[in-house]
Amino acid sequence: MRRLSAEARFGLVVLALFGAVALLAPLLAPYDPHAFSGAPLERPSRAHPLGTNDVGHDILSELIYGTRISLAVALAAGAGTVLIGTLIGGMAGYAGGWADRLLMRLVDGMMSLPRLPLLILLIAFLGSGLPQTILVISLLFWPTTARVVRAHVQSIRTRGYVRMARLFGGGHLYVFFRHILPQIAPVVAHGLVVSAGHAVAMEAGLAFLGLGDPTAKSWGLMVRFALNLPGLFLTGRWAWWALPPALCITLLILALTFVGIGTERAFNPRLNRRWQ
Repeated sequence: MRRLSAEARFGLVVLALFGAVALLAPLLAPYDPHAFSGAPLERPSRAHPLGTNDVGHDILSELIYGTRISLAVALAAGAGTVLIGTLIGGMAGYAGGWADRLLMRLVDGMMSLPRLPLLILLIAFLGSGLPQTILVISLLFWPTTARVVRAHVQSIRTRGYVRMARLFGGGHLYVFFRHILPQIAPVVAHGLVVSAGHAVAMEAGLAFLGLGDPTAKSWGLMVRFALNLPGLFLTGRWAWWALPPALCITLLILALTFVGIGTERAFNPRLNRRWQ
């Protein structure tokens, strides 16, 4: 494995900063994000550095606590997506034969579905809570990870040490978890980062459409409420209400993308030479 690239290190620094903000939110936020801490639509001041929204909530406090929502969705939905994809792809690649064909037809069927409309439909049916959002994202976006994992497992299972482990009586679970899973760990790690970025974008989009948890102070919900204000762009309010959460969403997705690219290049020497 090569040293992480500059963009990957930048992404890790940004993720670390967001993580610190999420952990220290009660200390960093000047107010409770649900408290009516000022008059509606106050401009930025010493008391409210980013002003207040249309009901008097402090925007900076909402922005800080919104970091928790985005990171929670990124970690939980990313982990769920990778877990399902690794299980399905690992079983297909290791078992081969009819099991492989059956599971890959399932993957093909899932990839042929229009996932964004289906995502909106399922959220509308199951409810707009944060757990439902995480569950639906995990259930709809695992096929890509499954295909990548399957290809790597198919390559690894034919290697000599895996065959010897089977000849010496190693069970299927033992061989998979002891000899195959460690070899595909870099692929799983890369899939986790990529899936986390997709999850952040999906959660923000759902919140913007009004399908997110209305009680969760997420960045997407902040943008939605800001854009609901008539004449927002005719005044300067967009710069301190809509722009900060939009920039945070963009920066978090960009950081996850940089980390994903960096980890892929670090674990794949051929790809690294291609970039040189």
